[in-house]
Amino acid sequence: MTMRPGYGMPAWGDAGGQGYLRASTADRERAIDVLKAGFAEGRLTKDEYDARVSAAYAARTYADLAQVTGDLPGGQVMAPVPVPYWHPVAPAPRTNPLAIASLVFGLLQPFSAGLTTIPAVVLGHVANSQIRRSGERGGALATVGLVLGWIGISVALLVIFVVAVVARHSGAAAPGP
Repeated sequence: MTMRPGYGMPAWGDAGGQGYLRASTADRERAIDVLKAGFAEGRLTKDEYDARVSAAYAARTYADLAQVTGDLPGGQVMAPVPVPYWHPVAPAPRTNPLAIASLVFGLLQPFSAGLTTIPAVVLGHVANSQIRRSGERGGALATVGLVLGWIGISVALLVIFVVAVVARHSGAAAPGP
């Protein structure tokens, strides 16, 4: 039996566009089962059946099997969709180190007598700026450090104001001799 290029090929192309994939022994056996059914139903003569079985055993790719069985019911051989064994996962963006530092300085304010207040605010602003540009994680950390820093500045200003008011009023109310 001579096969013309494209003979028996399904309408959707060479085995689903993947006819270059190598066929397995199980694939060849399925193709031969299709040929047996076609012969039993009278769709193939004995000579056609014998020639196609020989071609099926010699087939190396899905396209070869499609040429042998493509014109028979159930003979549209489709290559399995290859599933990669390893799916690359994009690494998670790193957390901005300045955001972490801002949070740490914000939390250390009560223990450092306010010395870490200004660094918490400055690092929080710089970290937020870097996060917007680079897409890193840590926006919430930077914001919490920033808020804690501003709370520390507000408390320091309030303490200075209260001390100034108390000093002013205590000096004016002192009785003279």
